[in-house]
Amino acid sequence: MPRVNLDSLPYSTGKKTRLHRILFDNGPGNGLAMILPIDHGLEHGPVDFFANPESVDPRWELRLAKEGEYSAIVFHYGVAEKYMHQFAGEVPLILKVNGKTSIPPDLEAFSPQTATVEDAVRLGADAIGYTLYVGSPLQGEDFRQFQMVRREADRYSMPIIVWAYPRGKYIEEKGGRDSLYAIEYAARTAVELGADVVKLNVPVFDAEKMKLLPKPYDTMRLSMRDAIARLVTAAAGIPVLISGGGRMSDQDLLDRAWASIEAGASGLIFGRNMFQRSLDEAISISNRIKEMMRQTPRSRGKTRRAA
Repeated sequence: MPRVNLDSLPYSTGKKTRLHRILFDNGPGNGLAMILPIDHGLEHGPVDFFANPESVDPRWELRLAKEGEYSAIVFHYGVAEKYMHQFAGEVPLILKVNGKTSIPPDLEAFSPQTATVEDAVRLGADAIGYTLYVGSPLQGEDFRQFQMVRREADRYSMPIIVWAYPRGKYIEEKGGRDSLYAIEYAARTAVELGADVVKLNVPVFDAEKMKLLPKPYDTMRLSMRDAIARLVTAAAGIPVLISGGGRMSDQDLLDRAWASIEAGASGLIFGRNMFQRSLDEAISISNRIKEMMRQTPRSRGKTRRAA
């Protein structure tokens, strides 16, 4: 059985067609996605490219996506418009339609719209990405902006992948953005507002911050796999992508990928842990992860013990 059964999702034919290209025609396939996000230049600035200076070039990033056989690459409008034509039809595109710099404080986080669904159609994208800051003091404005984007996406049958991120001073007062409470709430919020796919971070169980959490989250300490499984449940049948976050060791990255797929996630969206390496190294670990994703749960367990 495929991880995502598109027939069971109440999406339009156009959305299913585009999601099929991401989940079945490219990457690991069989309803699973491995996506390369390159939205860091806007969101974090050039600093994320310092570890591998070659990675600042979008053509290098596209080469990694193509040779690493990724399901899709994520770009903001300017980079997609200038470089995707060189790889048209070879690398599926997810166009981010909102974004912000890291300069303003996250205590009042808001990601303004930077592109349209019509731009995505013109660029040949198979999905759009939207960052939703759940819990921010500007949440109301964010919800209204998302509503307009969602209407346009439905009109063009374009799938929406929501980066569901808890942010803002109110979230920090209730245990912080990385808590299970915050991320689980963000997952459900994205579904309630109309996401077709949800991108989530892995929860962190910080003993001090847990004291601030609402009950019963203040006493819940779970394994990575069990925490991700709760996120998948909170998404109510909508495909879930798990983020890689900041750079980690190879073993930690493989463990995160393993736990995510075992827990029922529909894919991985790893950026810095891939492009902050040489091309050969990035392709090598990408292939290891894809092979892991293509195995059955039982065979994955046997392979790990044998190693």
